[in-house]
Amino acid sequence: MKKKCLQPENWVIEYGDYLLNIAIYKVTDIDMAKDLVQETFLAALKSQHLFRGDSNEKTWLSSILNNKIIDQYRKKKQPESLCEYLESTSASFNNQFFRPAEDGSWHLKKDTIACDWGVHADAALEKREFYAVMEYCLSKLPQKMKPIFFARYFDEKKADEICNDFNISSSNYWVIIHRSKILIRSCLEKNWFLNYKANEQTENYN
Repeated sequence: MKKKCLQPENWVIEYGDYLLNIAIYKVTDIDMAKDLVQETFLAALKSQHLFRGDSNEKTWLSSILNNKIIDQYRKKKQPESLCEYLESTSASFNNQFFRPAEDGSWHLKKDTIACDWGVHADAALEKREFYAVMEYCLSKLPQKMKPIFFARYFDEKKADEICNDFNISSSNYWVIIHRSKILIRSCLEKNWFLNYKANEQTENYN
């Protein structure tokens, strides 16, 4: 089987916008995202001899970018900082979404319990506007939690691999994933599904 060849002269045009969008999603800071993409291209040029052709250029460059993002995360955000962040925000997060019970456990507040999306969700997912709202909700994730969430659900990495990449404990990983899912679902319900159901009911009466 013939080995796939790299075409670095086409990288910026073919993959520049794609890689920049990934970087912006994960680091939020546009200038930092641009720097990371440039570093990705430079690193790829220097390591062309390591490209084995097992994947296409796009996948290979994305992998290099993800490693750059992880390195950036490690440089700027130490594990102690993340632990302190989770601890300092624990009370406000719990008070927003949960109520304490007599037995000491916590239960979701009635106004934050996930609504029944039902058949509406399937139809809504086909709406172009939904993806704009989803992007908005993802962008609103706390910066310290965002890279871990993206590594899990966009890069599809395993929990132990993510813990190793970001040098975090398993307990902190699960706290981040749990909080992120609650925040995103709450955001989607407030900004899309409740409005979508209300609009649909209005249309049914017309």
